[in-house]
Amino acid sequence: MNQNLEQPSVILPPAMLGMLGGGQLGRFFVIAAHEMGYKVTVLDPDENSPAGKIADLHICAKYDDAAALKQMAEGCEAVTTEFENVPAATLETLAKGTTVRPSAQSVAIAQHRVSEKNFLKQAGLPVAPYAVINTEADLPLGDSDIYPAILKVARFGYDGKGQARVANLTEAKQAFAEFSQEECVLEKMLKLDYEVSVVLARGVNGHVVAFPTTENSHLNGILDVSIVPARGSDAVSHQAQKLAISVAEKLEYTGVLGVEFFVCNGELLVNEIAPRPHNSGHYTIDACITNQFEQQVRVMTGLPLGSSRQHSPAVMVNLLGDIWPDNGALQAEPAWQLALSNPQLKLHLYGKQAARAGRKMGHYTIVNISRDEAIKQAMQVRSDLNIGNIKT
Repeated sequence: MNQNLEQPSVILPPAMLGMLGGGQLGRFFVIAAHEMGYKVTVLDPDENSPAGKIADLHICAKYDDAAALKQMAEGCEAVTTEFENVPAATLETLAKGTTVRPSAQSVAIAQHRVSEKNFLKQAGLPVAPYAVINTEADLPLGDSDIYPAILKVARFGYDGKGQARVANLTEAKQAFAEFSQEECVLEKMLKLDYEVSVVLARGVNGHVVAFPTTENSHLNGILDVSIVPARGSDAVSHQAQKLAISVAEKLEYTGVLGVEFFVCNGELLVNEIAPRPHNSGHYTIDACITNQFEQQVRVMTGLPLGSSRQHSPAVMVNLLGDIWPDNGALQAEPAWQLALSNPQLKLHLYGKQAARAGRKMGHYTIVNISRDEAIKQAMQVRSDLNIGNIKT
């Protein structure tokens, strides 16, 4: 653990805070910051970005635009990011003129799968067997026990994009060629018991507050359902918390961090890390004393971290563009009346202009005194909205 931790300097309302990225994570950040009395500048190249629409100032420019970065550094007392693919150089540039959390170094590791895997392995954290692929010659031979495997591009892959399942060397060569022979990670495909994640916040003084361990299931490579608390063993949930905190400490991280795990034969393996609030943490908006976005505000402003206590069991379900009847123009809407008739349901739509297959358009959370009842109700609404019955 780093012994030379930054001494917190508290930034109070109504200071202007900066957000790199204008998607739904940025939008929730703006909401949380506004509720606490802060103002927010959003930098995003999309003039219709969900966060930009509700920010005090939307700088519509690319993330490497020098004039935009100068304006942001001069106008914001602290800056953060909503997604890991903001260039690390952008964070480095901003850090010369204002407070930036998380650091460029932390984000650079998380945004590159090779750096991420190597960091985790060198830190002594459990990961699935993998190989770094820079050329076709790096692909393990056909008799390697790494197959079947998943080939993942090192950069800009998320929600199942930039990934291919490969059963053997021949398929691996084909997938590598389809990825234009970009640097990749070849990861052994394991038989999973289930998947979990932990979202936490680590402050500038090294204090860590973790949210409860979340059980996750995916559909077509995109998070579908999150159940909290997770239904697995308490031992696995507690170990996930310990490992996630270890990741944050070894990374010397400052900010909100999501850590995804595979559970295989009762053992945990770190899958990915996300240097930002995480989709599986959306339930915190409705089921915890402090949600992950308020925690993000607190970290970047040097405030004490809030309580992560979960006051009610919850189930979160993602809403993708596939369920919109016209799949694009938003002239017709899903059957919201079926969802909103449930008094335990909290609906969150992200204000995106067009629905596309696989695009995250919103989510709903069922909050109940019983986890089993929350699951039952969430699955009923999921069925009513035809989630999971989409064409793939």
